[in-house]
Amino acid sequence: MPTDEPTAEELSQFLEIAQQAARAGGECLMKWLGQAEVSQKGPRDFVTEADIEAQEIIRKILLDRFPDHQFVGEESSAARNVSADSNDYCWIVDPLDGTTNFIHQLRSFAVSIALYRSGKLLVGTVFDPLLDECYSAAAGQGATLNGKPIQSSDCTAVRDALLVFSLPAGVKSDDPQVLRFIRVVEQAASLRRLGSAALNLCYVACGRTDGYWANCLKSWDVAAGWLILEEAGGVITDYHGQKPDLNNPCFCIAATEELIQELRPLLNVD
Repeated sequence: MPTDEPTAEELSQFLEIAQQAARAGGECLMKWLGQAEVSQKGPRDFVTEADIEAQEIIRKILLDRFPDHQFVGEESSAARNVSADSNDYCWIVDPLDGTTNFIHQLRSFAVSIALYRSGKLLVGTVFDPLLDECYSAAAGQGATLNGKPIQSSDCTAVRDALLVFSLPAGVKSDDPQVLRFIRVVEQAASLRRLGSAALNLCYVACGRTDGYWANCLKSWDVAAGWLILEEAGGVITDYHGQKPDLNNPCFCIAATEELIQELRPLLNVD
């Protein structure tokens, strides 16, 4: 761990620039909404001109202000893992989380930006350009939505919970994720699949939903939302109750430890 931890003032500066970059990225997405050409990176894995242009705008804003920082982005061609041992500041960016929704002009897509250093998330911001909602957090300083403090849900029972979840592209009928869905849908008050991991985390953080589970995600999908949720009072674990690996974030997420305790037996099917 670094001996020179960033000050509260430095964290505020990092977050201010992250919010500026997220809003600039969101403006780019709105410019392309309904007219961006679509290509495929892999089976059911889409990318648009908007993803690429928004990431470049975000990268320029962040690295012009902090030229010594590292940058990990979904649309980067360079290595895209973050090192828990590195003393370097590293920005983790998803310029468009919820690409399929964006392509079809559906709600639930966002820009996600986080700053990471030596195993610790320092700041995070998730911007929904359609609703003009900016979720933000700095380590130890709480979480906000458009500048107002937010608090995660106090739901403790699956039977009372509105849960959101993600499924990987190309999921098969015998995939463990399908069994997880069946087991939870039999118990929960209601389920939603909204299409943006970053916003799913933020919705739990502000109490709109009570819990979220997913696997097969990447660091840029969850880094910012992870910090926002924890700073709003939420708890994040993997299916076995351990702290997830940011580079391989297989987890269940809920606003209370009590709700996670009920979810774990339903989700732990491997």
